[in-house]
Amino acid sequence: MVQSLLFLRYRSRCLANCSLALVLAACYAGAIAVDSYPVKPIRLVHGYPGSSSEINARHIAQRLTDMFGQQVIVEGKPGATGAIAADFVAKSAPDGYTLLLSPSSVLGSTPHLRKVPFNTLRDFTPVAPVAVFSFLLVAHPSVPVKTARDLIALAKSRKPAMTYSTTGVGSAYHLATVMFAQQAGIELLHVPYGTSGSSAMVDLVAGRTDLGMNSPVFLLPMVRAGKLRAIGLTGAHRLASAPEIPTIAESGLPGFDIAGWQGILAPAGTPREIVMQLNAALQKILATAEIKRIWEEAGLEVVFATPEQFNSTLRADYERYGHLIQKIGANIEQ
Repeated sequence: MVQSLLFLRYRSRCLANCSLALVLAACYAGAIAVDSYPVKPIRLVHGYPGSSSEINARHIAQRLTDMFGQQVIVEGKPGATGAIAADFVAKSAPDGYTLLLSPSSVLGSTPHLRKVPFNTLRDFTPVAPVAVFSFLLVAHPSVPVKTARDLIALAKSRKPAMTYSTTGVGSAYHLATVMFAQQAGIELLHVPYGTSGSSAMVDLVAGRTDLGMNSPVFLLPMVRAGKLRAIGLTGAHRLASAPEIPTIAESGLPGFDIAGWQGILAPAGTPREIVMQLNAALQKILATAEIKRIWEEAGLEVVFATPEQFNSTLRADYERYGHLIQKIGANIEQ
């Protein structure tokens, strides 16, 4: 019996030592993996082939490839207004080799509008924003307004309500216009056009709708051709490429400020060392004169932030859009 107990104690001690050795080996291997990152190609996933998301992803991927000595592959996974790409990354291994480049709407407003297979606040580790951008509110030249102040005064006196066209219900342009109308205390009638921004603008240029909102890069050629009139930018700053256009806050609705962003995120649980390495690399890329020029020409603004600051922005947008959509409720179609 004593010999049996001694044997069991010896075997237990051996098993414990082996377990400890395995744990230490795993930790050591993990440390090596983090310290040598990256050791294989990285996938940068986006959900909008042919969009500015893909274009910007390619600019960033090329420069990350040069910095890391490992290929960064841009991979499009379209569908469900960006949710398919986001879900793919959310369910990927948290090892830094699968990243998401996403616009703010996919993670901020979409989860409040329809069921998505991911949780914005639980399933991602924010790495860094790469750009911020304003939307541009425009009017057909027949509408007798030049500023946000003019527009608000006219809207309060006009019956029936003026119409505005966007790419669709729940789009960033729709929600930004709803926020404008709510803060201004006016009523506007939404005319959604699905995902076809060109159709929305064709009807606006033809005078079939009164107002519209979209990307400045998309609208500026029509504004400069006299086919549309710029009312104001939704963000806090004027565009370097169009300094003559004021913000909505400047031109009649003080305090109004809503902007979109594009950012890079990793799956939740990605080691902090890898997140910080990626953040530092992105900061260097964004600080180059070449990227600043490319972004400016596209109507974007370079932004620098730590992962913690980006996480705060993500959460604030998620909550703000959630409150807005809940407030609109059954009137979301308007």
